Amino acid sequence: MTHPTPQTMGQQFGRRSWAEPWKIKMVEPLRVTTREERERALAEAGYNTFLLRSEDVYIDLLTDSGTNAMSDRQWAAIMLGDEAYAGSRNFYRLEATIQQYYGYRYVVPTHQGRGAEHLISRAAIRPGQYVPGNMYFTTTRLHQELAGGIFVDVIIDEAHDPQSLHPFKGNVDLDKLEALIRREGAQNIAYVSLAGTVNMAGGQPVSMANVRAVRSLCDRYGVRIFLDATRMIENAFFIQEREEGYANRSIAEILKEFCSYTDGAWMSAKKDALVNIGGWLAVNDAELFDELRNLVVVYEGLHTYGGLAGRDMEAMAVGIEESVQDDYIRARIGQVRYLGELLTDWDIPIVQPVGGHAIFLDARRFYPHIPQREFPAQTLAAELYLDSGIRSMERGIASAGRDPKTGDHYYPKLELTRLTIPRRVYTQAHMDVVAEAVKAVYDARAQTRGLRMVYEPKYLRFFQARFERLA
Repeated sequence: MTHPTPQTMGQQFGRRSWAEPWKIKMVEPLRVTTREERERALAEAGYNTFLLRSEDVYIDLLTDSGTNAMSDRQWAAIMLGDEAYAGSRNFYRLEATIQQYYGYRYVVPTHQGRGAEHLISRAAIRPGQYVPGNMYFTTTRLHQELAGGIFVDVIIDEAHDPQSLHPFKGNVDLDKLEALIRREGAQNIAYVSLAGTVNMAGGQPVSMANVRAVRSLCDRYGVRIFLDATRMIENAFFIQEREEGYANRSIAEILKEFCSYTDGAWMSAKKDALVNIGGWLAVNDAELFDELRNLVVVYEGLHTYGGLAGRDMEAMAVGIEESVQDDYIRARIGQVRYLGELLTDWDIPIVQPVGGHAIFLDARRFYPHIPQREFPAQTLAAELYLDSGIRSMERGIASAGRDPKTGDHYYPKLELTRLTIPRRVYTQAHMDVVAEAVKAVYDARAQTRGLRMVYEPKYLRFFQARFERLA
């Protein structure tokens, strides 16, 4: 069975169009600025789109984290908040929902995903241990390094090639993983850090066959697997669409099977769970859970609220239920693909295949004349804002940071600018505007020059770094 997508429905039904499976009940007005206003705003922000004021942005594609539109059911759930300091009924509702759909036994709420990353890193990493993963994510790797861990990339080589059409570019390379375990010893592997729909690779998924094989390999050596489940709903969609034997399985069934091959997970609920704030950490081991439940009191809040209001936990529980609906996730990824196909038709270089949450512009091919040390992806984000007031973000050398031993820049193979689509926020018409803006910037690419970093924070520099134009 092949599920219809926005691209295939036009073929199936002739002239009949596809539309989102929701209707608009409330609108938020947007402000359109002049180019002169945008030039001034960008200069004040140090050419860093993170430092722009949201009121100066027309279409905000900086991130899909916490920028979702909540449903009427979620807003109704807000009114059911039990704001007791201890034992809120909303926590028990959230706990039961996570257990039902993700399958883990023990749940710890956190204020957002990086709170959960911090806790699992402190509890599960001994200084000097290695943490193999299918490509790094910025906050995840930093928490692992702050806990004394050493991150090692064990993703398949195709993930580093933006033009590769491999259907599961998020897969772990089993040979790389086993070689690391044998070389360093299983006792020196903290855990495998597995991410669904790998963000830094362009939102690329992991296959069910691969996670099953990783589980088998880790069982042989006694190594645990912890999952970044932040965008696992999107990963489940790609498995349903691309992997043999899953076309007739529901998103909820695929999600639970995938999680069953791991020992625990953390999640930024600001993505798949369709809320504006929140996260959680869940494990199957009672001893580990006891330590996590103790640590959360120190860093986040009591173990039955973890830094969240009761109303936020209730809205999150409803969001999880909505996120596993097949019609919802087809529409969510369909909108991303719509934008991707517009850009592909104009021969604009993007990461292929199109991922689940964003379009990743290939800044290396976009600006072949700008060397990586001059921040081509950051430059592209700045130029796109100047053209149309569209905010995107860099995922290249600035995000990669520096090697803590040498102090040199990391030079990642992928130098990308991310157009991240918030869930249930923008229409197809907004996607048309974005595509036309990207084309305008692409057409003017030969005259574009790079940037120089003039301020660099110690940690996660891409959030607050400042740049200036090169002459």
